[in-house]
Amino acid sequence: MNGAARENTDYAVPHGVLGLKGPVEKPAPGTLPLRGDLAHMALAGTHLAAHYVIPHVRSVGASGAGLRLNPRGDAEVFATLGAASRFELLDVAGEWVWGCPGPQGPSGWCRASELAPETV
Repeated sequence: MNGAARENTDYAVPHGVLGLKGPVEKPAPGTLPLRGDLAHMALAGTHLAAHYVIPHVRSVGASGAGLRLNPRGDAEVFATLGAASRFELLDVAGEWVWGCPGPQGPSGWCRASELAPETV
């Protein structure tokens, strides 16, 4: 992420002590934006992760974007996001980005080139 201005979101760091009240069923891969190492900030009060991320809001490019469970070209596309739709970027790994349209999911990896160019 290159320091470009982040679009305004409704996500903020929660106030007070965070804690889970009991067991939480682990969601299926590709549903909620939750991995063992990080999760969307909106899930901070309901799901445990090592780190919570306030998303960098982007838009999907003109050809749409295919979400995959793994950042590989041979991984199956399980969901397609339409052109110009919202993409909340949570992680970057080389040519791949991991994110979601919103905290309700779905979440997955797509190529960074499938996102619209950032506007400053």
